[in-house]
Amino acid sequence: MAFGGRKPKPMDELLKEFMDNLPDKAEMKRGMALHFWPEVVGEQIEAVTKNLTFKGRKLMVTVENEVWRHEIHVNRYAIARKLNDKVGSDVVNEIVVRT
Repeated sequence: MAFGGRKPKPMDELLKEFMDNLPDKAEMKRGMALHFWPEVVGEQIEAVTKNLTFKGRKLMVTVENEVWRHEIHVNRYAIARKLNDKVGSDVVNEIVVRT
């Protein structure tokens, strides 16, 4: 049955339109990247990281010691790429690791 002479739009089309019109889509994508952090880095790294925050497109991460800082620093580009792939956007431009 048509509404007002129009056919209803498919749900995936409505969802895409909704996402395209969100006023702060970037903020939502950053939240999604933080959500996927444990899955992307694994249990060991997730367990030693804290205070994950964004400053623009930089993901700021605090770790317990220099060994873990170095480990994440060496793999920061691969981690950023995986996070971006997960959220479907280049939300993470850089990962800054601090102790």
